[in-house]
Amino acid sequence: QVQLVEAGGGLVQAGGSLRLSCAASGRTASNYAMGWFHQAPGKERKFVAAIVRGDSSTSYADSVKGRFTISRDNAKNTVYLQMNSLKPEDTAVYYCAARFLTYTDDPESYDYWGPGTQVTVSS
Repeated sequence: QVQLVEAGGGLVQAGGSLRLSCAASGRTASNYAMGWFHQAPGKERKFVAAIVRGDSSTSYADSVKGRFTISRDNAKNTVYLQMNSLKPEDTAVYYCAARFLTYTDDPESYDYWGPGTQVTVSS
């Protein structure tokens, strides 16, 4: 089992920044690729970004490229999502997820999920 807990959500004005964190614990948590997804009310859960452990290669949704940065601190088993130049359309619940070894952009392929943290961007 891998346990995930997100933190750092909140209310911010358009153009502002937030930094989300996801603390992982449990057996071999460090062997998992980590992804961030978001889900707006009435919409499906969508891929935001992901990172693998080994070479820290990353992947981003087109909508966040150049604005968001995913990173991880393996010593702390924590993944971060730095969100800059936030837009009202970024408003959603943000979820951290873990998948063994490598990442995909398909939420159905992830094994473990955190409870989520709300991000609200006002115009």
